[in-house]
Amino acid sequence: MAKKKPKLPRLPEGEIEILEMLWREPRVTIQQAQQALGQPIGYTTVQTRLNRLVEKGLVHRTGTRPAQYSAAVTPDQVRERDLETLVDRVSSGRVVPLVAHLMDRRDITREEIAELKQLISQAEERVNQSKGGKR
Repeated sequence: MAKKKPKLPRLPEGEIEILEMLWREPRVTIQQAQQALGQPIGYTTVQTRLNRLVEKGLVHRTGTRPAQYSAAVTPDQVRERDLETLVDRVSSGRVVPLVAHLMDRRDITREEIAELKQLISQAEERVNQSKGGKR
């Protein structure tokens, strides 16, 4: 069984936008962040969102003036949290209904099928290596 990682808090869309910007622009001041967001958004709104993300441990802030901000989490970590929430809410924690739905409703490439086969193979190995082969 995979180790449980600490869950990231649920993020409002505005904070996700800030993180997405920080993944593109690795180190920014509030003013640079405001410009990088590319939409009319107030300086204090950007500052508030950045500071909330710092409090949540998802963004680092330097002690210099002006302070610079950088992401403390990766896109994969945020995506993982969102997908875990989706699986829990939509299919009661079961993976098969979600995968079956996606495979039935979407075009899937040969490359994606190969990736899925590899993931299944890896999952089978983990199950076989676990105590008694329990799921």
